[in-house]
Amino acid sequence: MLKFFNFRMFIAWALSIPAVFLAIGFLDNFYATFFEVIVLTLLIQLVAGSLIYRLLGKAKRLRIDQPLDLLLALVLFLTLTVFILSMFGMARQFPRLFDKEYFILNNGLTIPFILGNLLSIPCLAWGRKIVKTRDVKSSRAYRLMNDTVTGILLAGFFFIVYLMLVSIFNQPAFDVDDIFFDSDGLLWRMRFTTDTYRDYYWRSVHPFVLLIIRPLVWLTSLLLKGDKLYAAFVLVAFAGALCVFLAWYFVKHTTGNSMYALLIASLLGASAAHLVFGSLIETYIFLAAIMLVFLALLLKDKPLISLVVTGLLSFGITITNFAQTAIAFILVKRDFKQWLKYGLIVGALVIPMALLNNLVYPDSQPYFFIPTNLTVETDNTFSPSIARGGAILRVMFLHSIVAPDPLILEEEIPFLKVWIFKASPMRLSEYNTIFGTTLALVWLGLLLVGGVFFLKNLKKQDNRFTFAFILILVFNFILHLRYGKDIFLYSTNWTYALVLFLGLAWRELADKRWFQIILLVFLALLLANNSRLILTMLNTSALHLK
Repeated sequence: MLKFFNFRMFIAWALSIPAVFLAIGFLDNFYATFFEVIVLTLLIQLVAGSLIYRLLGKAKRLRIDQPLDLLLALVLFLTLTVFILSMFGMARQFPRLFDKEYFILNNGLTIPFILGNLLSIPCLAWGRKIVKTRDVKSSRAYRLMNDTVTGILLAGFFFIVYLMLVSIFNQPAFDVDDIFFDSDGLLWRMRFTTDTYRDYYWRSVHPFVLLIIRPLVWLTSLLLKGDKLYAAFVLVAFAGALCVFLAWYFVKHTTGNSMYALLIASLLGASAAHLVFGSLIETYIFLAAIMLVFLALLLKDKPLISLVVTGLLSFGITITNFAQTAIAFILVKRDFKQWLKYGLIVGALVIPMALLNNLVYPDSQPYFFIPTNLTVETDNTFSPSIARGGAILRVMFLHSIVAPDPLILEEEIPFLKVWIFKASPMRLSEYNTIFGTTLALVWLGLLLVGGVFFLKNLKKQDNRFTFAFILILVFNFILHLRYGKDIFLYSTNWTYALVLFLGLAWRELADKRWFQIILLVFLALLLANNSRLILTMLNTSALHLK
């Protein structure tokens, strides 16, 4: 049996140990017996080892066919590793906010961890024997794993970062809303994880959000012995990582360049918008994930029913986000009958779903189809102005990617607020360092290059998705001319569209090594810059926790 445990598998086994260590370090908060740790270590080691084994196979082929791609990929993953370690080190400076023991293996569980790792060796060998002696490689599951393993690895890196941050910024000690970017952290933490699920703002714009998210939290909690708070942490981080994976999937399948897809997906994951809202219990990261699922389904021309379900989920979480699915559907499908079917089916289902939501969760929120229930949102509306329009453009095209130095506001709550934009009186974050200003200018240059190449190839390629992304950006701009106190709160609603638009606009440069290197260097600098925003959030939060 052990003859199937070749040198490549040994390397895969060894490389997977750090990931397994982190996973068990988190899970031993819920599974702390000798036997449980052995079994979990064995299972996770088998999954991680198998995935890394496939990655090493791909790396071997790249070393022969495209050695520069391999080098760039290694530098990218090394950069992300350094970022994870730096974020962990940063968080450790705030022991009142971050308990490192939640992510480090308990000393008393070292022996079962080692035993689980050792037991995985014959199991990995046995798995390789099955692959070699049976027709496994032609199976759908094997092909799916082989096709997606690179994207899964990338998403895994961001999942670790998001999970670390979500465990910090969503603790019960943060017992009011509006601390970070006008987000309702307390409200959604209570609605998703406790029996106090009533919307105390009494808003109707999330018609059946509980019917969508609460069951997912409950299912996740089953894996964590019923801990719904940490289940919500995992679910939010997973949604953020899913966005990264789906961005990789979309770009890979539209450009055919895996290395380029890694860079674009990393850009989305490292953006200020996703770094923040992949780490806060709110609705926005779920909306971004659902929209990216919708785009992937459109890309692969999946049946209408799958698009209807995804559109229904988008409507259920926030009504206005359904418009984004409609924009993408209309511009990509270009079939009036399909438009009609999509709109009618979703329209026919939303009211029954809202009724079901309030049947399962009584008195949780008002019904959206009663017009007077929408008036509560007037508290968040403002008169359009040139100044507000300019501020929105700045947040959309600059701050959502390159984090500025945020506003620190001392107002009506017992916490300092960390915001990017304040509607009244209007205030907007600035870049107060040479580093941040320079990086923002570089990003503007990359935006300009994307715009030039889009116009250059306007009539030469299929621009259905590109036009969809443009209209989604326009829709969000018009919507927020009137709506929103801190526009950055909604940034995940458009950041994916901006990044994917550029991913398509830069397509002519996708194979250019110099451009890939520019993106890689920019990404490394972006991670450094945006970590400063996280540091500010940590510093201000630590002032209030004893």
